[in-house]
Amino acid sequence: MESLLIRPEQPADEPAISRLTQAAFASESHSSHTEQFIIDALRRHQQLTVSLVAVAAGQVVGHVAISPVVISSGAVGWYGLGPVAVEPARQQQGIGSRLIHAALTELRQRGAMGCVVLGEPGYYGRFGFLAVPTLVLPDVPPPYFQALTFQGNIPVGTVRYHEAFEATA
Repeated sequence: MESLLIRPEQPADEPAISRLTQAAFASESHSSHTEQFIIDALRRHQQLTVSLVAVAAGQVVGHVAISPVVISSGAVGWYGLGPVAVEPARQQQGIGSRLIHAALTELRQRGAMGCVVLGEPGYYGRFGFLAVPTLVLPDVPPPYFQALTFQGNIPVGTVRYHEAFEATA
């Protein structure tokens, strides 16, 4: 495999992140096809806690975003993973996994309590995420909403993502 650099996003990366995110989700049936707008809105609202890119041969080929979430119990220090996008021609090569590992490592280093994700249980389970019946994302089947704790217990409550996740343009 060619050399892959994972680093924080830079302003010049924004157009490439938008293009690759749109391409990565274009054929996904579970997608709202607004992921690129969500990332832009998170950036505008200064809610991108972690935003890493994977670069190969000078090109951005992957991206991961992590943003704060609100939990109804008042628990603090929790974040949401996603969107995660990899250029379609480079999927199934471990780029997404490397981005997720790097993003979770950065969250731990920042002292985060934990992270939640909405996604395929079989995939995200590889990173330690587990469905927790006491932590709920409304209108989502429980197995697809998962949590990973870095310290302390997983809180009880309803999770709300930033309003940027409603962006449609």
